[in-house]
Amino acid sequence: MENWSKQIDRITQKFSETFGKLSIEELNWKPGPEKWSIAQNIDHLILINQTYFPIIDSIGKGTYKTPFLAKFGFIISFFGQTVLKAVQPDRRKKMKTFPIWEPSKSEIPSGILDRFKTHQSELKKIMENSKDLVEKGVVISSPANKNIVYKLGKAFEIIVTHEQRHFEQSREIYKVMKKENQREY
Repeated sequence: MENWSKQIDRITQKFSETFGKLSIEELNWKPGPEKWSIAQNIDHLILINQTYFPIIDSIGKGTYKTPFLAKFGFIISFFGQTVLKAVQPDRRKKMKTFPIWEPSKSEIPSGILDRFKTHQSELKKIMENSKDLVEKGVVISSPANKNIVYKLGKAFEIIVTHEQRHFEQSREIYKVMKKENQREY
């Protein structure tokens, strides 16, 4: 738990330090029509992470219905490792996100980094308050697909790793934007 909190603090700091001085126009700049902007990457992280909150809340209230597939340890392990591998920061393999996690297609309004910082604080709190659930090995289904099951602890690992992946993606966009701006002058 403590490691995840530290990783969230580090990734929040990296986003703030790297992109904090950019204008909203720069944050919304896209390297191509089918590519995401830095702001869209941040919006996507907030959106995807928040889809886990109601699941964790319902587990805490005792109203969560564990999926049938959660009875099979090998399936839990398989899906957990498969999803974790898919969100690694190296980004060698391109992925298409589930439609429910698509960022806004339009310009993201100013304040996205502040919203991200607030979101990250909330995420850390939820993780810290879920320590007992992680220790019990509670199994959840993906918010995007009820047939994809993994342990809550693995979900937190996936979330943190996924954030690192999108920081790297955002950094690549930033480098391209800087090159494009240099060509204009």
